[in-house]
Amino acid sequence: MTNIAIIYYSGWGHTAKQAQAVSRGVEKVSGAKAQLIAIDKEGNITEADWAALSAAKAIVFGSPTYMGGPAWQFKKFADATSKPWFTQAWKDKLAGGFTNSATINGDKFNTITYLVTLAMQHGMIWAGTGLMPANKKSSVRDDVNWLGGFTGALAQSPSDASAEEGPLPGDLKTAEIYGERIASLAAKIS
Repeated sequence: MTNIAIIYYSGWGHTAKQAQAVSRGVEKVSGAKAQLIAIDKEGNITEADWAALSAAKAIVFGSPTYMGGPAWQFKKFADATSKPWFTQAWKDKLAGGFTNSATINGDKFNTITYLVTLAMQHGMIWAGTGLMPANKKSSVRDDVNWLGGFTGALAQSPSDASAEEGPLPGDLKTAEIYGERIASLAAKIS
């Protein structure tokens, strides 16, 4: 069994939907199992969650982009990873990441870069989306990878949209394909 941990913070439910889409993609790969780990409103996870991260073959990080970077709750979790960092417990695990913001750009790349840097500090192996962008005249907003994320999965949810209304189906499909890719790569690394 290839265990993939998806750890994320979601303030309004939009990023949680993205995490669930990544999980659906992971579960499409034979022998892969996804475990969703939600960071709470205070930026904490349980001891059982820490154990799941330790046991995972891959860890996928997720945070909404707030004010041009990850949510403070995610940063609190990231700071708490200094314990596994000190022993290099996550070294050579596969890593990936995703983010959502209210605007099309919203400085999402700053959040993805933060996630990559966190993974690199842990000695992890980063997996990008492997997806071409939907950048033709015929492309429409609900196409896969319409936002053009190569380093991680990107999503956009309007600021006045409920979690039922956003992210849009194309962004969720992008996250699902990304989850499937991470699980496939993790199985090959085994």
